[in-house]
Amino acid sequence: MPASDQGRGDVQRAAEELAERLPKALGPLARLAYNYRWSWLPDGADLFAAVDSERFEKCLQNPVRMLQEAPLGVLARAAADRELVAQAQAAYALVTGELERPAADEVIDPARPVAFFCAEYGVHVSLPVYSGGLGALAGDLLKEASDRALPLVAVGLMYGKGYFRQRIDAGGWQHEYWIDTDPPRLPAALVRTAEGAPLTIEVAVGEALVRAWIWRVDVGRVPLFLLDADIPENGPLERWITARLYESDGDIRLAQYALLGIGGVRALRALGIDPGVVHLNEGHAAFAPLELGAEGSGGLDGARGRTVFTTHTPVPAGNDSYPAEQVAPLLKGVADRLGTPVDELIGLGRTHPGDHSEPFGMTQAALRLSRAANGVSARHGAVAREMWHELWADRPVDEVPIGHVTNGVHVPTWIGAPMRELLGAALGERWLTDADDPEVWAGIDEIPDEALWAARRAQRGQLVSFIRARSTVDRLARGDAREYVQAAAQAFDPELLTLGFARRVATYKRLDLLTRDPEWTLALLDGDRPVQVVMAGKAHPRDDDAKRVLQQLFGLKRGAVVGRRVVFLDDYDLATGARLVRGCDVWLNFPRPPLEASGTSGMKSAINGGLQLSVLDGWWAEAYDGTNGWALPGDVDPDPEAQDHRDAEIFHRLLGDEVVPAFYDRDERGLPTRWLELVRASLRTLGPRFCATRMLREYVDGPYRGV
Repeated sequence: MPASDQGRGDVQRAAEELAERLPKALGPLARLAYNYRWSWLPDGADLFAAVDSERFEKCLQNPVRMLQEAPLGVLARAAADRELVAQAQAAYALVTGELERPAADEVIDPARPVAFFCAEYGVHVSLPVYSGGLGALAGDLLKEASDRALPLVAVGLMYGKGYFRQRIDAGGWQHEYWIDTDPPRLPAALVRTAEGAPLTIEVAVGEALVRAWIWRVDVGRVPLFLLDADIPENGPLERWITARLYESDGDIRLAQYALLGIGGVRALRALGIDPGVVHLNEGHAAFAPLELGAEGSGGLDGARGRTVFTTHTPVPAGNDSYPAEQVAPLLKGVADRLGTPVDELIGLGRTHPGDHSEPFGMTQAALRLSRAANGVSARHGAVAREMWHELWADRPVDEVPIGHVTNGVHVPTWIGAPMRELLGAALGERWLTDADDPEVWAGIDEIPDEALWAARRAQRGQLVSFIRARSTVDRLARGDAREYVQAAAQAFDPELLTLGFARRVATYKRLDLLTRDPEWTLALLDGDRPVQVVMAGKAHPRDDDAKRVLQQLFGLKRGAVVGRRVVFLDDYDLATGARLVRGCDVWLNFPRPPLEASGTSGMKSAINGGLQLSVLDGWWAEAYDGTNGWALPGDVDPDPEAQDHRDAEIFHRLLGDEVVPAFYDRDERGLPTRWLELVRASLRTLGPRFCATRMLREYVDGPYRGV
């Protein structure tokens, strides 16, 4: 049985149970709801929204829950809509045809697929098992693997409360709260044995034996298996292991990593899946190759021979480590089966294996247990080689065996409808199937100015409509003054230059470059050529410094113009992120170098015709060529304050002298020809290089193949 079929019957049964509750004509919608392939069809979301648009949004675009909760009268009206029924049938037929395609890649044996391990997956806003960029990247890779018919399965955790939700109060301080995920109401099915009982795996964590069920989520052709410890067989502490993504408690987080790595391999074994390649996406799953070695005849060498590792964290503090005495109980069972002393396994996670005072590092272990390792951009690869040089102290830095595969984004997921229609007409049928071919993008130069500007105006207009409604609600919820709330309702103009800044809020991201000179900021917002700014992002619950950055930003709202021209959107998620990257004219990114590993939000902006104003770090260091956007220096300054001051001045100059004039200078047709020239250069140079098609091809031709 192909790996993609494990648990498929359980998904099909769940879909049929939902179909039985609906009018017969809506059966295709029920079956479509249980495969996220609908989410990157051009009109997939519209299809479900046509049933009950308000409920669909309240359910976070969860089609299963929406169909479960929709009133009978609403369902009856939808079933009587012949056009909707025909569209549902066509969409279901398209997805079914894709699922039935044979595996197309000659490198990966369908009987021994790639097993992709990650702590989070940003597949869709309705599946809240993600926090940010790492999850979005993982979701994009799964979707691209489905599009390419690459034999791949994915392993993660089913978080009962997901990542934290965010509320900003009137003073600008972030508050966190959590909402139950309720797996039975997700597009997910519990994998069961032939007897109908939940398939269960076990992992020893300390003195407790933790049991977990396995949920299957279909992402096109790719099955995503999520382990869930919140089951009756476990005690309260054990049930909490899969409660929250990136739980602050170190003991619980380590237990999560044991369940993900050791439990994930055991889950694959229980499913009858023997992976040919195990891809650890970040160090959270570093225990996986230990379990892989313990279960097979090849031992650790055999496990290392089929494990590849991607590191995403250029900040030493972001790489988890634990005292040896905390890790030893987790590894005792694995060590016994390997016939290896526990301390020898712990040494794999130490920078200096013989130094017993050092803790066990998840990243160090993953590096030592992989046949290939890579960073997520060219510069990040170099940073990682320097960062982990001590693990290979006998080699020069440039010979440290850490390469790079620069991230890419799944174009069908992130591109807006107007740009998708425009590029589809201009670039031909191959533009999505061969998105990494530069020749495909050559047709960009043939797009008329009027058509390109119309698509960009349409996407900006959609964003402005969303912001006017959303920011009013956010401000009312904060208890803001009536004048400030009313400003939101009238805020944002679809004809103004719109800047976007949305990402995880951390001090090194330097959000404060926007506000270091309040007088300059106010003049920019209210000048003859005004600028409007939309921001979003979450600070880690324990990062008070980052929360204070947000608070300082909100301190500017006393100025009347700020209420009209600056909006911060609460509770940033995948759906909000998609709207922002599609609609903003300029995407801002100011990380203090070299702390940006990649920066995929900028890539999403670029495929939508947005322009970048970014530090030469992460992906932008290899993307910028002087014609396709703007750049701040990427050099490292030992004096951070001096660097921030200098970069703020450069940012002000670029925005005032180059960005604003390029947008507002118009020809006799009323078109910004210089701006459109930059947009074309950006699409032509960045589209083929920073798509997930190219990224996945590099993984297949490199780490997956063993080259």
